[in-house]
Amino acid sequence: MKQILVGFHAVQARLRVDPDSLKSVYFDLGRRDRRMGDFLKQAEEALGERLHAADSERLHKLAGHDRHQGVVALADKMTVARTITEVIEDAQSSKTKALFLVLDGVTDPHNFGACLRVADGAGVDAVVIPKDRSASINATVSKVASGAAEVMPVITVTNLVRSMREMQEAGVWLIGTDDTAEKSIYDIDLTGPVGIVMGAEGEGMRRLTKETCDELVRIPMQGVVESLNVSVASGVCLYEALRQRLAKPAT
Repeated sequence: MKQILVGFHAVQARLRVDPDSLKSVYFDLGRRDRRMGDFLKQAEEALGERLHAADSERLHKLAGHDRHQGVVALADKMTVARTITEVIEDAQSSKTKALFLVLDGVTDPHNFGACLRVADGAGVDAVVIPKDRSASINATVSKVASGAAEVMPVITVTNLVRSMREMQEAGVWLIGTDDTAEKSIYDIDLTGPVGIVMGAEGEGMRRLTKETCDELVRIPMQGVVESLNVSVASGVCLYEALRQRLAKPAT
């Protein structure tokens, strides 16, 4: 199955991870700035005849819009997803504590891409999403994720609540976010195996998802807005987990 990669970040990430999967890469011949020059040096060495000059009309047709930065690629779709069990076992074998991001009902591709980007930055082992009521990885997600969509394992499950219970049985503590919770994200220990559970903006988590969480926490809000964008909220929680883990290395 082929996919379209749009923009410098997405294409360069694939060049680093799996250049052989890039079948054709098109670049804007009229763009002669330093960023394009650096990209072409990297791409020419890795791609050879698979690198093609193109005009703006061709790039627009491939990408479906003009926000391509002058770089569009056709590539084989990568499959980096694993099973929840494999992720937990890999963490145990490497003597680390698994860190999951569970997204319930995040359907906007921009939000999903931003969540993948922050998950990669915070060292998340896998992102878990439901098969239904969720965005999937497409060109928009890949561009917003700035390369994270190429390397972050995304595990799609048929029944999210059942999968959450499997995580709990394996020792993963599931922390959901709720504006009315008594404890804040800064009041709990996130150094063990943890899954941060986020709901869609506006609706939040579904009832069963919330009830399945082991604990609910809130993100302290000091201003007039009531809540944060789901990707920003994910970043707040995941980086608090990372902060705690760096302060208390796994033993």
